[in-house]
Amino acid sequence: MNPHQGQPPTVLLSSEVPVSYADMSNILWRQRQLLELLQFKLESEQALMAAGKTRWLTHSTREIEMVVEEVRQADLVRAMEVEKLCRELNVTEPPTLSALVAVLPEPWDAIFEEHRQAFLKATGEIVALAEQNRESLARGYQAAQEALNAFGGATERVDTYSRAGQNVSSRASNAARLLDESM
Repeated sequence: MNPHQGQPPTVLLSSEVPVSYADMSNILWRQRQLLELLQFKLESEQALMAAGKTRWLTHSTREIEMVVEEVRQADLVRAMEVEKLCRELNVTEPPTLSALVAVLPEPWDAIFEEHRQAFLKATGEIVALAEQNRESLARGYQAAQEALNAFGGATERVDTYSRAGQNVSSRASNAARLLDESM
């Protein structure tokens, strides 16, 4: 009698270690947890801005950047493992979670589809939160610029960068220059 009878097939995550569908599901769970943490960090940043606690924004932004890096690394691991699993299952389509779901046996097809749907939902929410935060920061920056300009006319050019990374020149007020010099 085969001791592995009734268990899901295993795939290799590396050249030495066999991994089951359950292990792959655990990789997906980890990525979902990281996406949830990213949502939390973005909502925390939003709350800080709404409360006017701007002194903590640099800390919040740093934390968001750290979680984003963890998400990138987890996404790379997930993509490599999905590709290996697709190869193992002879999937001819591009190696995506969706393509994998189409060929997995029950109950794994439903489990992986649940992960896929959760990723789609979380990604949409994260994109919306990030855009709201960008807009809030832009409004705050514009309000600060207008307040500084109210203290004096623009007298010198200041080079900054646009969202696209292009150099943008603008005039700085005397108040802004004095504020910078006093710090």
